[in-house]
Amino acid sequence: MATERRTARTHDRALWARTGAAGAALALALAGCGVLMPGAGKGVDSTVAGPGVSDDAVKVVFVAVDLDAVQDATGFKTASIGDPEKQVAALEKWVNENGGLGGRKLDAVLRWYDAQVDSPAAEEQLCNQVSQDDQAFAVVLTGQFQSNARPCYAQRNTLMLDATLVANDTEIYDELDPYLWTASYPEYDAFTSSYIDALDKQGFFEGRDKVAIVAADNPVNRRAIEKRAVKQLKELGVTPEVGWVDTTDIGTIYQGEEQAAITFASKKVDRVMFLGGSRLASIFATIAGSKGFKARYAISTFDNPSFFVNNPETVPSETMTGMVGIGFQPAQDVQDAKLAFPRPGAESECLDIYKASGITFDTREGARVALPFCDAARLLKLGADDVSGAFNAATWSAAVETVGAQFETASGFGTGLGGPSRSAAGAYRFLRFDDECSCFTYEGDDVPFTK
Repeated sequence: MATERRTARTHDRALWARTGAAGAALALALAGCGVLMPGAGKGVDSTVAGPGVSDDAVKVVFVAVDLDAVQDATGFKTASIGDPEKQVAALEKWVNENGGLGGRKLDAVLRWYDAQVDSPAAEEQLCNQVSQDDQAFAVVLTGQFQSNARPCYAQRNTLMLDATLVANDTEIYDELDPYLWTASYPEYDAFTSSYIDALDKQGFFEGRDKVAIVAADNPVNRRAIEKRAVKQLKELGVTPEVGWVDTTDIGTIYQGEEQAAITFASKKVDRVMFLGGSRLASIFATIAGSKGFKARYAISTFDNPSFFVNNPETVPSETMTGMVGIGFQPAQDVQDAKLAFPRPGAESECLDIYKASGITFDTREGARVALPFCDAARLLKLGADDVSGAFNAATWSAAVETVGAQFETASGFGTGLGGPSRSAAGAYRFLRFDDECSCFTYEGDDVPFTK
């Protein structure tokens, strides 16, 4: 299957390499209207069992992206994620040997998604497969960047545990309540405020009254920038120049970022930050370097700092000089030499679950998919074991609201759940590029995300 995918996409290699995209699996981003479809998340009957729930079992689909195939197609360097099928089987075994999901067995299914052909139509097709063919109670999402995907699952009464690095803000969580959760990442409003506050503390805006923002043009990111970031920056005495980028596909990303680089250069803005992920940082740095535009950059986990370190031949080395930001997922941010692997607590617990099935990871980066998968399985179990009444998305969510503060994400820092929160990452650390090691390092202790 992987061979067929690689063969079918051979003609795209030149374009990927030319643009410096960090990988098709994460190069595409939120697109489309993102509007809640009729009936999604509304009128849940808490007395009726959810889809995929029987007296004996609960079906959950884990979605995996073939990142090794993407690496083969692009030539970009990244640690192998291992075998997701075996990882999901290990999680299924652990859950069922420890009481299952509230006494029901976990029936775990893995579905592969070819992110190289990502589109709203492809993600709707996957939604149909998960909700209709598999009839799953829940889906663990990776590589799902189109904004029609999550409303589709909510309309089908399918609980989502989002393990994709996408921007989900309070409004989208409220719209899709009780179906959308993340066991690994922060809520986007809190992230945006914390990101700007951290850059200010790191002196990124010092001596400047303007800053360029390269921004993914999607509804969530628009809300974050227009309602939050612009106001916060102006209060710091900094006027933002926003370069909106249509992230529908790699062609529109390249065109949007090229125009943004030209605009920033003409206005002599030499501080650039990124909002919206979508590999905007790595692609922009490549374009800017080719056009002689020089600036100091700020990034976050959403921009995958490890890509810059792993692929110095793609991004000009001077790009990283003085780079600062915030990180909330060590597997994407820093090398193991800069943060002991594994860390005690949830990360070690997850690695022990895999080790019991003969699965080990040489580096934390290699576990960047396995850890969010483990987070999702652990959170599913935590809520299920406390469900009262019929087992469905509404009763599961009510249980997590009650016991969620006990949950520690293995993928990042802090405990963000409990009460109305739907995002498990509760803290971040200051991130800085170190010229001596040519790598990113964390500075200081955990900082809670601003609410």
